[in-house]
Amino acid sequence: MLVYILRRILQVIPVFLGATLLIYFLVFAMPGNPIVALFGDKQPSPAVIAQLEAQYRLDQPFIVQYLAYLSGIFRGDMGVTFSGQSVNEVLARTLPVTGRLAIMAIAIEFTLAIVVGTLSALRKGKVFDNTALVVSLVFLATPIFVLCFVAQYFLAVQWGLFRPTVGADNDWGGLILPALVLGVSLFATSMRLMRGSVIDTLNQDWVRTAYSKGLSRRRVIPVHVLRNSLIPVITNSATNFGVLLVGATVTEAIFNIPGVGNTLFKATLQHEGPTIVSFVTVFVIIYVLVNLVIDLFYGLLDPRIRYVK
Repeated sequence: MLVYILRRILQVIPVFLGATLLIYFLVFAMPGNPIVALFGDKQPSPAVIAQLEAQYRLDQPFIVQYLAYLSGIFRGDMGVTFSGQSVNEVLARTLPVTGRLAIMAIAIEFTLAIVVGTLSALRKGKVFDNTALVVSLVFLATPIFVLCFVAQYFLAVQWGLFRPTVGADNDWGGLILPALVLGVSLFATSMRLMRGSVIDTLNQDWVRTAYSKGLSRRRVIPVHVLRNSLIPVITNSATNFGVLLVGATVTEAIFNIPGVGNTLFKATLQHEGPTIVSFVTVFVIIYVLVNLVIDLFYGLLDPRIRYVK
C-alpha cells in the first residue's frame, strides 16, 4: 500500500504542472488589457499603464511570467492581486468559507442518498420508489439558481427559518440554507447510484448465503448490503466535493457568501492571473489528495480490494 500511496502522490506533480500551465495560458490569452479594465470608464495614461504592466510582469512573454509564478509558488508566495492584496491572504480568507459550505452540502447529499436510495431499492417498484425517482428527476432538472431563489423566498423570507443572505456571518449556522440547497440539488445522482448499487448487491450470492444461514434482515442490510453498495456513492460525493471547492459560484452570489466562487468570478473579470491560477493550484492538490483518501477507504468497505504494484 505504501508504494501505491507514493505513486499516487507523485502523480500530483504532472497534474500540478499541466493544470497551472493550461490555466495560466488561458488567462494570458484572454482578450483585453487587465490594467485598462481596472480603471473602468476612465482611460489611464500610457505611462501609468506601462508602470503597472511592469509591476505585475504583464509586459513580459508568457513563459517568463509562468516561470516567475512557479518560482513564487515554490517559495510559498502566490503573488499579489491587482488591488494590492496578497493572494495567500485572499485564499486564507475565502477557502475556509467555501470549505465549510462544501462539507455541509456533501454531508446532506450523502445522508439523503443513502437513506432514500436504500429505501427505494428495498421497496423497488412501490409507491416510495416511484415517488423518490420522480422527485430526484425534478431536482436534477431544476437549475440551481431556481432552487436558490425558491429556498430563499419560502424558507427565509416567508417562513423565517433561516437568514436570506450570509454575508460576514459565514459560520456553520449561517451556511445551513445554501448548504441545504446544494445538498438537495446534488443528491439525485447519488441517490440513483445508491439505489442501483443496493439492488445489484441484493442479488449477489453472499447475500442469499447470509439469509440462508439464518441472519436477520436487520443484520444483512447494514453489514452485507450497505457496506458493499457505498463505493459508487462515495466516488460521486468525492467528485462533487471537488466541484464545490472550486466554487459554487451561483449559490455564493445569490446568498452573498464571501467564498471562493465569488472571488474567482471577480478575478476572472479582472484577468487576475495569479489569483486564478493560485486558487486552481490549491484545488488541484486538494482534489488529488481527497481522491487518494477515498481510494484507500475503498479497502475498508470491500476487503476484496487490494493495492498492489
